[in-house]
This record gives sequence, C-alpha cells and structure tokens, in this order.
Amino acid sequence: MPSELSVQEFRRAAAQFATGITVVTTVLDGLDHAMTVNAFTAVSLEPQLVLVCAERSTRFHDAVLASRSWAVSVLPADAREAAVWLATKGRPLLGQLDRVPHSRGPLTGAATLDGALSVFECRTHAEFDGGDHTIVVGRVVGVSVPGPARAPLMYHRGGYRHLAVEPPG
Repeated sequence: MPSELSVQEFRRAAAQFATGITVVTTVLDGLDHAMTVNAFTAVSLEPQLVLVCAERSTRFHDAVLASRSWAVSVLPADAREAAVWLATKGRPLLGQLDRVPHSRGPLTGAATLDGALSVFECRTHAEFDGGDHTIVVGRVVGVSVPGPARAPLMYHRGGYRHLAVEPPG
C-alpha cells in the first residue's frame, strides 16, 4: 500500500503543471465577488461547458453557488497585479474591484476584466464535491475575444509567468 502523500509533496508535483490564470466573478445581492482561479478548463463543446474550482473556505464560494451566474476573464501577462490582488485573502469585500478596470457582462451582469484575452459568461449547470473545493460546471451563455492574441498570464512552480506569443501565419 503506498504511503500517504504530504500536502507539500502534492503541491510540488502539481506546481510542475503550468496553468493559465483567470478571474472568476459573480454578483450576489448587489455585491461583486471575485477570485483569482487557475483551476479552470473547458469541459464540453456540446453543450458548451466550462468548470472552475472554488475553495470552500472563501466568501466567493458561497456567493457563486448562490448566484448561479458568473463570468470568467482569462488574464493577459500584464494583468499580474489584478491577479495578485484578487487572490489576496482578507481583502475587503466592498470596493475590491475599484482598482481593477472592468465592465459588466451583458448576459450575467458579472464583472469582466477590461483587457482580458477572452471572457466566458456562464450559468451554473452542476456542482460536485471536490474535497476542500467545489467543482462548479457552467453552461457558457456568451463569450468574447476582445482583441488580438497576446501573451497569457501563467502560473508555474509557485509563481506567475508568461509565454511569448508568436503572430499567426
């Protein structure tokens, strides 16, 4: 029987997998909630589904489960400051988006970060137990890709990184 892994061993192994960085937002009772998330992926083309994993101990977790509509902004390399701020535990709820330029998604009303590489607006399709997280699967109700291809913000080996993006052709 294999020995039980330590949290540190698991984190070190998982840190070898480079992920993109997103900010997931929702509105509940007129208050914006936001969280930096690297646990985001496309799930299905038919129907169009994505998932995010929300840490149970965060106030965002309860808000996204209650609101059932949310938006995902895929961050470019120059959005590191926003990613760090929205990952800061204990930041004030009121005004947390004041320092982050944003607009409202036309379908969900959730904040979408200006300058995002792409935006997904979603309505909750299903929720699953994911240990200390809840896996929230969303049906995509709208997308936008606002501008030309740029380098994405990445997370690898415990830090923010970016990739060089080659022009198409």
